[in-house]
Amino acid sequence: MTKANLIEEIYQKVGLMKKESYAVFETLFNIMKETLESGEDIRISSFGNFTLREKASRLGRNPQTGERIEITPHRILKFEPSQVLKKKINSGRNGDLAS
Repeated sequence: MTKANLIEEIYQKVGLMKKESYAVFETLFNIMKETLESGEDIRISSFGNFTLREKASRLGRNPQTGERIEITPHRILKFEPSQVLKKKINSGRNGDLAS
């Protein structure tokens, strides 16, 4: 699903005009981006948690040359779905991903 699809869903289900649907979408995601940029986690009940993790610097290897390089410290974003979302995603499945 794309950004345009999400905005269309808001338009269809909430009944806002397309410009208003776009504004709601943009506002929500800007708030989420600003919150994460400031280092705060986001917890959405029945959906999941967006958390930031600090990765320390470490030695790595350039796969093309084999040269050892230092990988600088950085933050990574992790999403962990709630138990409610996991159950909804897996309901009706027999556990076989190939089906």
